[in-house]
Amino acid sequence: MAGFIPIPDYLEYPPAEMETRAIAFRRDMQRRHTIRDFSDRPVPRIIIEECIRTAGSAPSGANMQPWHFVAVSSPELKSLIREAAEEEEREFYRERAPQEWLNALEPLGTDANKPFLEYAPWLIAVFAQRYGVHPDGTTFKHYYVQESVGIAVGFLITALHQAGLATLTHTPSPMNFLNYLLQRPAREKPFLLLVAGYPSDNALIPNITKLPLDNIATFL
Repeated sequence: MAGFIPIPDYLEYPPAEMETRAIAFRRDMQRRHTIRDFSDRPVPRIIIEECIRTAGSAPSGANMQPWHFVAVSSPELKSLIREAAEEEEREFYRERAPQEWLNALEPLGTDANKPFLEYAPWLIAVFAQRYGVHPDGTTFKHYYVQESVGIAVGFLITALHQAGLATLTHTPSPMNFLNYLLQRPAREKPFLLLVAGYPSDNALIPNITKLPLDNIATFL
């Protein structure tokens, strides 16, 4: 048994300060935009390390922490990832995607070309671990894997934004090529590729809006 300890670092704020902090954080997060036009300006590794540490602090089913992050800055490896991803994307746009899906993507201006996979300074491949492995080689089940990894990715995107970087979630399907290129075991399933870096000087974003509170929440 791990046992229990008192909460060592909880901070409580007066209600007025809570509201101020909540509003400030919401406004800051509303400045976060998904971009596809990245600069090749370098980003120090320590920043990516700290953001991944933040992601690793996310809650997970039974505290199994069923994730692994592979941060890629190698130009050669990024080029290989782009080549493999675009091959899958060409087949997706040409054969696999239903017309309804293509119609939904049209306002975003996406296609099979993914130059950002090479231009951006960092690609972070997130893997979901189906099960864990004890030191003696025996395995144990991970619980709520998809939910846990999804929460960790949310932490990661938020951390990168707080650090001053822009991001893009990229999910070519299938993504099995990531296991091969990044030498990850079969028990790990690629969850997504997170592109991280600075926006290019001419970066554009779609003119879209988010749903208002009344459309996404119910208070009873």
